[in-house]
Amino acid sequence: MSTASLAAPAAIVEGRLVSVSRVRGLGAFLVLLAAVAAVPLGLGTRAGVQAAFDFADPPAIDLGILHMPVRAVCVALGVVTALLGAWLLAGRQRRGTYLVFTAGVLLFLWAFLTWVARNNDLSFTQLLAETMVSATPLVYGSLSGVMCERAGVVNIAIEGQFLAGAFLGAMIGSATGVLWLGLVAGGLSGAVLGALLAFLALRYGADQIIVGVVIVAFCTGLTNFLTEQVLSNHQNLNAGATFGTWAIPGLARIPVLGPVLFHQNVFFYLAAVLLVVIHVGLFRTRWGLRVRAVGEHPRAAATVGIHVLRVRYRNVILGGVIAGIGGASFTVGSIGEFSAGMTAGLGYVALAAMIFGRWRPFGALSAALLFGFAVSLQSFLAVLGVNIPSPFLSMAPYVITIAVVAGLVGRVRPPGADGVPYSPE
Repeated sequence: MSTASLAAPAAIVEGRLVSVSRVRGLGAFLVLLAAVAAVPLGLGTRAGVQAAFDFADPPAIDLGILHMPVRAVCVALGVVTALLGAWLLAGRQRRGTYLVFTAGVLLFLWAFLTWVARNNDLSFTQLLAETMVSATPLVYGSLSGVMCERAGVVNIAIEGQFLAGAFLGAMIGSATGVLWLGLVAGGLSGAVLGALLAFLALRYGADQIIVGVVIVAFCTGLTNFLTEQVLSNHQNLNAGATFGTWAIPGLARIPVLGPVLFHQNVFFYLAAVLLVVIHVGLFRTRWGLRVRAVGEHPRAAATVGIHVLRVRYRNVILGGVIAGIGGASFTVGSIGEFSAGMTAGLGYVALAAMIFGRWRPFGALSAALLFGFAVSLQSFLAVLGVNIPSPFLSMAPYVITIAVVAGLVGRVRPPGADGVPYSPE
């Protein structure tokens, strides 16, 4: 009898082994979403109620307002979502399970937004633009995690690097009046903390998780203290200045996509560049091959002449720079002023995005967009006065995070030597 026949029943989904029970679980979840879309959202809305989606957002071409019947749209989308769920429940799907599941979730979100826009004017373009703004720090954090963990070092300290970058970015940018110096200061603060993590974890073999947690606690306490003792007494060091948006000529005029992708600030464009550079670097260059070799099997990499510790030091410090810039995006890139604890645990959410994306830059981007959408939707629902308790809306991004790390996305395999100490013989 072959080994395959002894294994538990499973489906090969997009090149990954996924148990049939998980596939059916995803199907049951889609059926539940379908019931919510069709009954309380659809049939629970009286006939004749219209939803209004506003697609006018400068500098893009004005497409006007799109009106849709709430009951008909929600019921129809609920039926389609139920069919997708039933397909998964049948347990016959062998490829594309997550694609089907994603399609079902998107259909439910469409139904939910239609219900939200009933008797309201929902700016769909602005909602997507805010999603990009909310997702940008998470992209930096997840890229930092990818850089570190692909080399075999776990970076739990992203939350601390966010806080340090946000604090120094606001203070230096306000003190000098040069916002670019705030961005650079944020990156340098992340580099220092990355170097500290690398030194303790690689030079002395300290537990990487514990070191990361200590760095987060240190940065939290230090920024809280300095905010109270320095920024509160010197308002000129926390002036609230931010980078303005820059519209890319021509592209910013594209309906919907123009304001979303081509009318953002420097942090968004820099994140887009880093996504491409890191992806190409990791999977298309000799440097990336060496980094992945060190993260998978450091001793084998050392036998072919790769200096394992040097590669890890370099990647952890570069990862710290990226996380520090992401921290600066909270202040000089978005809100302007620094406040204690303003990152609100998003460093850990960025780690979940990295796991969701299976340690790949563009996979992490998809997760960051999901979390960013949850955050932006929360603020939009509050403005529109939707009758959903605000604590429930506030916890939505973190519920998604728990679902991801609990294994909703299926079995994931980190780099083979991730978090494993290495000492050259």
